[in-house]
Amino acid sequence: MVRTNVTIKEMSIVKMQIPIKSVSPLIINKFSEKAKREIQDKKEGKAKNKKYDISVPKDDFEAAKHISPLGWDGFPAAGFKAAMVRAAKIVGMVMKDTQTAFFIDADCSETQYIRINGESRMREDYVRVGMGGADVRYRPEYVNWTATLSVTYNSGVLSKDQIYQLIETAGYFCGIGEMRPEKTKFNYGRWTLA
Repeated sequence: MVRTNVTIKEMSIVKMQIPIKSVSPLIINKFSEKAKREIQDKKEGKAKNKKYDISVPKDDFEAAKHISPLGWDGFPAAGFKAAMVRAAKIVGMVMKDTQTAFFIDADCSETQYIRINGESRMREDYVRVGMGGADVRYRPEYVNWTATLSVTYNSGVLSKDQIYQLIETAGYFCGIGEMRPEKTKFNYGRWTLA
C-alpha cells in the first residue's frame, strides 16, 4: 500500500447578518393543505362531493401564510436564495457556481422560514386558473416589511461585497413571493439593504 500525503486547503467560512427592508409590498401564497388534499384525492381516484367548494375569505387568507411553530410570519429561505442565484447572472457571475458558494440560514430550522417583520392585511385578487377559468384568491400582503438574512459563505469563493451585491440586485430585479418582477409584469416583493 502506497501512502500519499494530502493537503486540504481550509475553507474560510463567514457568517453575516444582513438586514433588508421593503421597496414594495410582499404577497404570500403558501400552497394550502386543502390544495394538497385535493391533489392526493385525485391521485387516489376519490370523487369530489360538491360541484363548488365553499370559500371563507378569512380562512383562505390565514391558510396562505407561512407560520413558524413559534407563531411568527415567515417566508421560505429558499426563495431568498433563488432570487440571489438569479441575480448572479445579472451581475455577470455564473449562476451554477454561485448556487453552492453561499447559503441562507433559516430563522426556523424546522420550516426553513426567514422571519418577516410587519403587519399583514387581506388582499383580494381575481386570477386565471386552468383552461381560462377565473377565481378569487385571498392572500396576505405585507405593505411595509423587513427581514434579516443570515448568510453563510466561503470567502475564498465570494467576497463580502459580492454577497451585498447579490442581495441588493436580487431585491431590485427579482423579488420574492407572488407577482414579483422576475415572474410577472408586476413589481411586488422587492427590497433593498437596510
